[in-house]
Amino acid sequence: MRHEVMFAGFGGQGVMLIGQMLAYAGMNEGKQAVWLPSYGPEMRGGTAYCIVQVSDEPIGSPVVASPRNTAVMNRPSLEKFGPKVKAGGLLIINSSLIPVSSDRTDISILHVRCNDIAYEMGTAKAANMVMLGTLIGATGMVEPGSIEKMIEYQFGTKGKRELVETNVKIFERGVEIGREEARRWKPGSRSKASG
Repeated sequence: MRHEVMFAGFGGQGVMLIGQMLAYAGMNEGKQAVWLPSYGPEMRGGTAYCIVQVSDEPIGSPVVASPRNTAVMNRPSLEKFGPKVKAGGLLIINSSLIPVSSDRTDISILHVRCNDIAYEMGTAKAANMVMLGTLIGATGMVEPGSIEKMIEYQFGTKGKRELVETNVKIFERGVEIGREEARRWKPGSRSKASG
């Protein structure tokens, strides 16, 4: 099975990092994986997005015009990429920063307070981990443990054990949210996960 996702936000929100972590987690599970980044004119504060594909079979092209799953961290990303989600797909919206929704009725839409949840659990900088966890919980693209190993790899080398533990805890909360919401979905459903 081939899974595809676009992560989008502004520079500094960590969308590239979670895209890389997902691709490496897929590779570590023995799957084919592609990570295709795209940056706006500015690194921090400009638009940034990446496409990740994880598959049991060879991947023909890294480019995906209409991803099945899209996770947006800010409003400009919702406006730009929300309309491109494949029919029957999933759109995850960071409702901490995006006070609106999509008017699409042919996809499932999940609103998650990524920034608020991360802040309440220890660090607002880990809003991207809430988003990644929600996606993994909802889609099962990779095993949560594979992402946790990537968190250990990414942050453990900095010598800060509490950074690893906090990010894992926040990621796991996202997984719980994704699993809870996925049980209720029907195409066109909308959900506001309280976290």
